[in-house]
Amino acid sequence: MQQRSPVSVFLLTMVTFGIYGIVWDVRTKNEMNAMGAQIPTAWLLIVPIANIYWLWKYSQGVELVTKKETSATVAFLLLFLTGVIGMAIMQSKFNSISA
Repeated sequence: MQQRSPVSVFLLTMVTFGIYGIVWDVRTKNEMNAMGAQIPTAWLLIVPIANIYWLWKYSQGVELVTKKETSATVAFLLLFLTGVIGMAIMQSKFNSISA
């Protein structure tokens, strides 16, 4: 996984009104899929209700690449309930596995 600053993930998402958050989702999805995860296309992010399914599949990918250090349930709740803060926390987890 590519090293990114969790603070920059948070700030860039806020400054771009969420656009960077979508870019971050797609980039990390592609990186996780390269490591064996099976996360569907990010186009589901813009479809109501389907985006919740996509987020769950993304969370399962987080569990896979972190070798169950972060469970899919915890990742899902973090991203679903806290949004951009959860993204920064997930990036911190990604940084720790790629170091």
